[in-house]
Amino acid sequence: MRYISTRGQAPALNFEDVLLAGLASDGGLYVPESLPRFTLEEIASWAGLPYHELAFRVMRPFVAGCIADADFRRILEETYGVFAHKAVAPLTQLGANEWVLELFQGPTLAFKDFALQLLGRLLDHVLTRRGERVVIMGATSGDTGSAAIEGCKACDNVDIFIMHPHNRVSEVQRRQMTTILGDNIHNIAIEGNFDDCQEMVKASFADQGFLKGTRLVAVNSINWARIMAQIVYYFHAALQLGAPHRSLAFSVPTGNFGDIFAGYLARNMGLPVNQLIVATNRNDILHRFMSGNRYDKDTLHPSLSPSMDIMVSSNFERLLFDLHGRNGAVVAALMDAFKATGRLSVEDDRWTEARRLFDSLAVDDETTCATIAGVHGETGYLLDPHTAIGVRAARECRRNPALPMVILGTAHPVKFPEAAEKAGIAAVPQLPAHLADLFQREERCSVLPNDLKAVQAFVSLHGNRGKPL
Repeated sequence: MRYISTRGQAPALNFEDVLLAGLASDGGLYVPESLPRFTLEEIASWAGLPYHELAFRVMRPFVAGCIADADFRRILEETYGVFAHKAVAPLTQLGANEWVLELFQGPTLAFKDFALQLLGRLLDHVLTRRGERVVIMGATSGDTGSAAIEGCKACDNVDIFIMHPHNRVSEVQRRQMTTILGDNIHNIAIEGNFDDCQEMVKASFADQGFLKGTRLVAVNSINWARIMAQIVYYFHAALQLGAPHRSLAFSVPTGNFGDIFAGYLARNMGLPVNQLIVATNRNDILHRFMSGNRYDKDTLHPSLSPSMDIMVSSNFERLLFDLHGRNGAVVAALMDAFKATGRLSVEDDRWTEARRLFDSLAVDDETTCATIAGVHGETGYLLDPHTAIGVRAARECRRNPALPMVILGTAHPVKFPEAAEKAGIAAVPQLPAHLADLFQREERCSVLPNDLKAVQAFVSLHGNRGKPL
């Protein structure tokens, strides 16, 4: 399997090099040169497989030639063996043909564990064999950071620096990051928003001179391995509900477009997906594109669903690449224009092509709370605010009630008690046993200004397990 850049000017790489590169040298994102395609008979034969074995079948083509089958199977079994539920991603029925796919059974109680528990183990495997050491630099709007730190904390060859917007993540999210202590773990609270953090990551990849020869690796969803791991649970859910003999629809809470792009890829790999719903909050750049062909920057608004408080969706570039016939030069021109003007639209026929599969809805905080309260009153099931947005979008945008609708449950409600309280829910769930003392644990975090040079100087000073790089 070879990987190419969405902007067409970077060299094609194999999986191992893409894992370590993250962002392409031309500023684009890596995608497979061609997708594997599974027959309906092949997909049907996977029914009943344990999650780790299904993951092996789905992802094996992406790593072929770089990781031996026996090693990859072992890595996957270890990855998903730490999840709390034996089904790994269980389904809970809310209503007629309506299901929540619980993606919060991992160590940090968020869907990011599916990819980042795997990414840490893949990095350890590859770096140990190559005898290399790397610096991870990531930005988080809440859940990526804790999942990345949890997945990579034991990696001997990694120093990890995670930036989050100061005072703009929930207390549980912050503590899940800042209470994991280690010489190779560094939490940075940036006096800005998530997009500021994300821009600093991108700028650092573009010019890595401050690392003094050490390689920078991405853990954000720009890293192909993140997307690859997320494809699996679409197959997993669909197989539980009758695929491939019937089609399904998915509603996906999304800010950076990575999770729903994985669903788009699953469909292109042969899974019968009839509809993908972009569910977002007041920060609605994706909804504005899907509903009106306007991908324009706007003011960022803090919300009850902070993991989707994102102004620019990095992975959207991967969809643009496909919509434009995989023409990297066209995508590069579009992204250059967007960087200059903060605005982007595509030709009507390309937008119409996207709308054949995608619908979207933006949900404000008041409606989010009403949805949490309504579902809890009907079923006793408590939604986190992101999943609640997915439920609302599913109910308003559903095309065919006869098809199963799967809402991706992206986080455990215990991570967002404020939303539950505002929804009038008295009994907020307790932290699970492995996090029961979270509020008593020591925290370690550095607050830095919204300044790229200050951040890069901090990374250079504290890398190599606390020693200057």
